[in-house]
Amino acid sequence: MIKDNQKVLNRLLVVIDALITASSFMLAYYVKFYILNDGPGVGVLPARDYFELLGFIVPAYMLLYYICGVYAPKRTVRKRFEVYGIIRTNTIGIVALIIVLYMIVREIHFSRSVMVIFYFLNVFFASVFRVLLRDGLQSIRKKGYNLKHVLLAGYSRAAEEYVDRILDNPQWGYSVYGILDNNIPEDTDYRKVKVLGGLDQLETILTENKMDEIAITLSLNDYDYLSTIVATCEKSGVHTKFVPDYNSLIPSKPYTEDMLGLPVINIRYVPLNNMGNMFVKRVMDIIGSLFGIIVTSPIMLLSAILVKCSSPGPVIFRQERVGLHNKSFYMYKFRSMEMQSEKSERKAWTTKNDPRVTKIGRILRSTSLDELPQLFNILKGDMSLVGPRPERPHFVDKFKEEIPRYMVKHQVRPGLTGWAQVNGYRGDTSIRKRIEYDLYYIENWTLGMDIKIILMTFLKGFINKNAY
Repeated sequence: MIKDNQKVLNRLLVVIDALITASSFMLAYYVKFYILNDGPGVGVLPARDYFELLGFIVPAYMLLYYICGVYAPKRTVRKRFEVYGIIRTNTIGIVALIIVLYMIVREIHFSRSVMVIFYFLNVFFASVFRVLLRDGLQSIRKKGYNLKHVLLAGYSRAAEEYVDRILDNPQWGYSVYGILDNNIPEDTDYRKVKVLGGLDQLETILTENKMDEIAITLSLNDYDYLSTIVATCEKSGVHTKFVPDYNSLIPSKPYTEDMLGLPVINIRYVPLNNMGNMFVKRVMDIIGSLFGIIVTSPIMLLSAILVKCSSPGPVIFRQERVGLHNKSFYMYKFRSMEMQSEKSERKAWTTKNDPRVTKIGRILRSTSLDELPQLFNILKGDMSLVGPRPERPHFVDKFKEEIPRYMVKHQVRPGLTGWAQVNGYRGDTSIRKRIEYDLYYIENWTLGMDIKIILMTFLKGFINKNAY
C-alpha cells in the first residue's frame, strides 16, 4: 500500500533534510571565514566548536520540521506553499537558535554572520530539493506509479467535483476505485468511475481490497449513514476523508469556533469585518485615492474637456449603484454616452457597437479612463481601491434571485478594481464567474492581496476589450 511507501519516503526525507541542514551550516562557516575573509583569524572560535553545535541544531531542526508539518503529505498542495512552509520553519528555527545561543547560554563568540548565512543557505537548498523532488514525483505519478487508491462512499455533487479534480490533476497521483451508493444503480458511471454497489458493501471491499483512502461524499439526504461509515472505516484502519455536500454554502476555509467543546462553523468569514483590517484598508484607500487624484489630474482635465466638446451634457455622469451593506450611492464616471432619459439608460448594459456611446466615450471606456472620477468616491468612503465592482439596483434585485451568494459581495466596499477584473472578468462577461472571484477575494482578503491586485491592474494595463 502507498502508506508503507510514504513511511519510507518520510524517513528518507528526514535523513536528507538533516544532511542539508548540516551541510548548510558547515558551508556557512566556510563562506564567512574563507570566502568573505582570509581565514578565521585571531580570537575566532575554532571550526570544531561550530561543528559540535550541529549536535544540537540538526535534531532541533528535524523536530521543528515535524511540528510545523513539513513532512505532512502534500500531493494537492501548491508548490509555493511548500516553499513557504520551509521558509516559515527555518525562520522560527533561526530565531530560536539565536535566542538560545546568545541570550540563554550566552555563547556570544559564535559569529552572527554565520547564523544569517546558514539561514539563507538552508532555506535555499531545502526549497530546491523539495521542488525537484515534487517535480520528480509528479512525473512518476502521471505515468501511473506511486498512486493512492481511493473509494468514494456516496454519490453526490461533492463526489462528482472530487472525481473532476482528481482526473484533471493526474500529477496528484490518485486513482478512484469506484463509488458506493444506495440510490444510484450499479454500473452507473461518472467520467468512467463506476458505482460498484450499495454502502453496505463498504466493509467487504475494505476487507478484500487494499484501499489507501476512503472519501465520504454522501449527499445531504444520506447523512444518516455517516456515523456507520465512519465506524466501519476506523475499524479497518484506512485513512478517511469527509467531503461535505454543502460546499456551496460554506467557504473553502471555514472559520470555526470552539463553544466549550462544540465545534461551530461560521457560514461566512469576512476578514474585513475585523475593525483592525477595516482601519488599515481605509487608510490605504485615503492615501491611494489622494495620490491618484494628484497624479491623474492632468488626464482628468483633458478628458473633461474632450467630453464637453464631444456632445452636449454634463461632464460627470452619476449613476446609482449598490455598495456596502446594500446601501445605494452615486458612482461618478466621465460621461461616455449621448444624453438620454433615465428610463433608457437603465434598460441594459452597453453592448458592442452601442449607438449611444460617443467617439470620445468609446476611447475613455476602452482605456478605463472614464473610471477615474471614482477616486473621489473612494475618498468619500463610498468605494475602495480594491473590491467587487458595484452594480445598479435593478440588476442587484435580478441577480440575487438567480445567482447563489450574490449578495455576499455587499459585505465589503465595492472597488475601482478587483480580483475578478484583473482575471479578465470585466464588462460584458459571465456574472457567475465574476461572483466566484469576488467571493474568493472577500473570504481571503489580506493587505498583500490588495497590493497584488493593484500591481496586476497596472501590469496588465487598463485596456478593456469587453468595454463597449
